[in-house]
Amino acid sequence: MAFLVAGTLQVASQMADARQSLERKGKYGLQGPRVALTLSSPGVLASTVAVLEGVFRTLGFESCQKREASVQGFLEELAGFREQLDALGGPVGCALVALVAPRGQLRQPQQLVWELSRCRALWGCPKVFLLLSTTPGAAPEPGAFLAGLSQLCGRFPHWSLLQLLTEPEPSPSAQYDLSGTRAALLLSVIHGRPGAQHDVEALGGLCQALNFKTTLRTDPTAQAFQEEMAQFREGLDAHRVPVSCALVALMAHGGPQGQLLGADGQEVQPEALVQELSRCRALWGCPKIFLLQACRGRQRDAGLGPTALPWFRRWLQASPTTPSHADVLQIYADAQGRSSGGPTPGSSDQADILMVYAAAEGCVAYRDDEKGSDFIQTLVEVLRADPGGELLELLTEVNRRVCELEVLGPDGQRRRKACLEIRSSLRRRLCLQAGLRPLPLRGF
Repeated sequence: MAFLVAGTLQVASQMADARQSLERKGKYGLQGPRVALTLSSPGVLASTVAVLEGVFRTLGFESCQKREASVQGFLEELAGFREQLDALGGPVGCALVALVAPRGQLRQPQQLVWELSRCRALWGCPKVFLLLSTTPGAAPEPGAFLAGLSQLCGRFPHWSLLQLLTEPEPSPSAQYDLSGTRAALLLSVIHGRPGAQHDVEALGGLCQALNFKTTLRTDPTAQAFQEEMAQFREGLDAHRVPVSCALVALMAHGGPQGQLLGADGQEVQPEALVQELSRCRALWGCPKIFLLQACRGRQRDAGLGPTALPWFRRWLQASPTTPSHADVLQIYADAQGRSSGGPTPGSSDQADILMVYAAAEGCVAYRDDEKGSDFIQTLVEVLRADPGGELLELLTEVNRRVCELEVLGPDGQRRRKACLEIRSSLRRRLCLQAGLRPLPLRGF
């Protein structure tokens, strides 16, 4: 079973036991009520909705609403749900929205996500979207994803949501075997990107510490991005010993639609590079990690949340605002089938992919001329501190730290916010452990 998890959570989302999560650093408090909403299009089987309600109850959601509407009417229904939450007059601990519709009709949920992100009662709280596709003529009973999630929620009620989504059982097989060769490819445009060299040096050193055999190429053209990726794949397929993991860092300017810009100013689609590596036979069943330090649009986020006086902010030692796109988790799956209906890597032939973007969709990714980018520098800092930790949990911590930063944008004196977006079709826990003899980097 493969499915896609995408999101911008700042800390690990502990759903089941609010008291336990409050006692643990790095967990959402969930101090307010937990509310769930199921929006299903006409024709969705009642058994699917019933299983969803059971999952919500097991996860501790006190309020579980369900409404039937056409896919075109989902936005209006969600707006009413948002207004209802804001009218409560107090904070909401967590919101979980299940959207169930025919396959292919939920490919662009950003407008729905943004509608709920506007909810004042949910500022700084997790907003989980479960996007389930249905297939006409499918079996009447819920498929592997819903059945498995329902079973795990009952058996392990204190697991975090990320654990429930990536660990089928607490056993050795639930973790990727990284005993084979690890390979990394760093492609970075340096020219015209002050501070980019600091990211290259920091990430290269991290790859050495994690025992990745690393290739570095600087200032690749758009065509060179594609050629280097193809050579990287061919080299892995020709490797005589097993390969267990690949890491690819793509660092460049970004286009208005999320394209990467080569040193020649020409565009390359990051999805094409992901697809190229997905064809690698040596990596079948192995984790493939992509780090993308590039703008994904031109939006500059001022953040959401209550304003505060300067002395109050200094006393808290934290920013009172939250990035507009933060604290969202999207889960794409098939309600009756065994593979994902998601719009990006997550289908059965594109499993085991982890993509980490330096910015949310449509937003600017920031980089400091003297220090490098917040994303890469924070990533290196967190992974060096705990190289044996579970990678999704560590990336969530990276995002928490990035979300707390305030960036002075080049468009004026107004402070800006940023957050990462993490997309995962991993099927097991992924732990990168250091301690082995570092291998030399080619290209430095």
